[in-house]
Amino acid sequence: MRFISHQPDHDLTYSDVFLVPNSSSLTSRFDVDLTTTDPTGSPTPIVAANMTAVSGRRMAETMARRGGLAVLPQDIPLTAAEDTIRWVKSRDRVFESALRFSAEDTVLSALHVLGKRAHGLGAVVDDAGRLVGVIDAADLRDVDRFTAVGELVQTSPQVIRADEIDWEDQEALAQLFETMNEARTAYAAVVDDAGVLLGALTPKSLLRSSIYTPNLDDGGRLKIATAIGVNGNAVERASALVEAGADTLVIDTAHGHQAKMLDVLTAVADADLGVPIVAGNVVTADGVRDLVSAGAQIVKVGVGPGAMCTTRMMTAVGRPQFSAVRECAEAAAELGAHVWADGGVRYPRDVALALAAGASQVMIGSWFAGTHESPGDLLVDGEGRKYKESFGMASARAVANRTRTESAFSRARKGLFEEGISSSTMYIDPASPGVEDLLDSITSGVRSSFTYAGAADLEEFADRASVGVQSTAGYEEGRPVSGSW
Repeated sequence: MRFISHQPDHDLTYSDVFLVPNSSSLTSRFDVDLTTTDPTGSPTPIVAANMTAVSGRRMAETMARRGGLAVLPQDIPLTAAEDTIRWVKSRDRVFESALRFSAEDTVLSALHVLGKRAHGLGAVVDDAGRLVGVIDAADLRDVDRFTAVGELVQTSPQVIRADEIDWEDQEALAQLFETMNEARTAYAAVVDDAGVLLGALTPKSLLRSSIYTPNLDDGGRLKIATAIGVNGNAVERASALVEAGADTLVIDTAHGHQAKMLDVLTAVADADLGVPIVAGNVVTADGVRDLVSAGAQIVKVGVGPGAMCTTRMMTAVGRPQFSAVRECAEAAAELGAHVWADGGVRYPRDVALALAAGASQVMIGSWFAGTHESPGDLLVDGEGRKYKESFGMASARAVANRTRTESAFSRARKGLFEEGISSSTMYIDPASPGVEDLLDSITSGVRSSFTYAGAADLEEFADRASVGVQSTAGYEEGRPVSGSW
């Protein structure tokens, strides 16, 4: 990466900079390979943050299916984390996990769950898991809430036999899309040869399967990462999580450049668990060097840029994210390591700039909290708008969750010191209600950025990117205008 004029003598945020086009031989966004350069091997360099309001089993499944990675938060009980990892590993690489109902379930209970899918469709199965039919939320809204869904089932849905499709063949998937499109089918149930429900497909999911490469382990299963803290028996927890199937470990604390982090990181690295280790957060080259020396292959960069974080306002500690990522990425590269840019991302342009600054992946939190795949309950405000609640992982709410096994006195003391928002409303965008919709937008913008730079992959992009510094007026000039002026 180079600055087109002079390098400024002050630190920069993503909004302070812009990319300049270079001569390019690329003719299409699809000529771009977004595969990360770090040991996780993710085909899509996007990570769902280890926040309770962001990453759960549904987020992890969906992110991995579209080439990314989700990190389970550290405050999940070990048994729950192990169950989630095993569940994600059991999911299919092409079709999604269908919502399942019995014929005796009520309309009321079904409506509570159907809202968790953008398409609002679910499958009714018998006691053996065999498909009975499909229900649509749109058909249930004006029905008595205690009616059994078995009375309202569509008994002739489109059904796909999993063993009759070559799921590795792009032409077969394209033909399946054409079939569904011609039949105007929004949802198809996938079953085995005995009629047992395996999953579901939509035309859009088939399109995405032709664009995204799933993030798979050596056994062909979806990948998932998990975070651990610096308190408690970190090595024991890390070993159990890897045994359950975790593909990447993230050792996470707000201030990553501290003695306790280095001790825990060294201990986990010495355990030689056979998976990449990410550690953070830091914002300086010295922090990177110390964490890499202690055993991290990837360092998480960012203090205070997150939408739920109040650290900079409470403590004055932090650093503008673009400069932090650039300096840390340069230090990591000298050591054969990598960095993840964590926080401060609000638009696809910010993801492109983080990659230009040298990040191997970009971690996104609050932006993904307002999607169907995030773990929070789907709520409705007084105007009928759907939303989910998000909160920072250093907020009083998160601290209370992490310290639930401690004494009331200890929890109360720690609860006095919060550096995050405990409740924030994240509205579901009707036009982009799912994390896949956001991934489409992000990767589309990033792929275009690569073509403008004349870069076919991440390494070329970080090398060829030309960056300029702009004023606030320059940034505003680039914003779209929704109406006449």
